[in-house]
Amino acid sequence: MSDLAWVPQSCTLPTEERPLRVAEWDGLFAERLTAVSRPGPLRLHLDLAGGAGVEERVRDLAGREGGCCSFFTFTVTPGEDLIGLDIAVDQEHAAVLDALAARTTTAGGRR
Repeated sequence: MSDLAWVPQSCTLPTEERPLRVAEWDGLFAERLTAVSRPGPLRLHLDLAGGAGVEERVRDLAGREGGCCSFFTFTVTPGEDLIGLDIAVDQEHAAVLDALAARTTTAGGRR
């Protein structure tokens, strides 16, 4: 899934920076992802292993992603050992959430 054709036109991140952002998500998933669930077609829930600086890393990445792709809604739920990350989109961007969910499977398999 290295092809970025699934990135919607509404994304304002410069094209040359998109592979770097995808690599940041992939790195987070590969290093910290412990569970993925799909509570609904427009929601994705991730459990990420906690640790020093992880919550800040997740908040920073989610904040930057929301800044260029305003259709995402990110909710970070801190915990002692796990950090929850809920990601929601509107119906128009369901395919983008599907692509992100697929990346969790690919990146998470690299652990």
